[in-house]
Amino acid sequence: MEQIFSKLVFITQGEGFIDITNDLKLFIEKNNFDSGILNLTSLHTSCSLTVNENADPNVLKDLKEYMKSIVPYNSYLTLSKSRKEISYKHYQEGADDMPAHIKTSLTSTCLSLSFKDSNLMLGTWQAVYLWEHRFDQKERVLNVHIIGEKRQNTYNVINKN
Repeated sequence: MEQIFSKLVFITQGEGFIDITNDLKLFIEKNNFDSGILNLTSLHTSCSLTVNENADPNVLKDLKEYMKSIVPYNSYLTLSKSRKEISYKHYQEGADDMPAHIKTSLTSTCLSLSFKDSNLMLGTWQAVYLWEHRFDQKERVLNVHIIGEKRQNTYNVINKN
């Protein structure tokens, strides 16, 4: 059993999803792992990680729109009977900053994924996404921790008799 710690860096193009599934597969292969567990941790408070459908792009559009509806910009209405409007106190980095923190809190910054034969064990229609919650392009760093078995090297032995 072996383990490695590393980082993967992604540049986002603003609010939305980046499919990082193939990047993770290549990382596993490059490091010569066969089977094990891949732990991912986003080192940021305004983006998240999620596993979701990769077949219909409308799923990601609907997720983004739904999240915007429950986490509005600038202020929100309380759930009490009075429906009082409350403005965010944290706004110094822009109107998208506090909503991004809330979205990250509602989703996940860590994922643990099994892999076998150097392939992530995902469902047929699943992919791993980095979900950017900020408006602008950002550099995002993911901490990667793999614990697993390395691939066995097989060599052809030539018998010289």
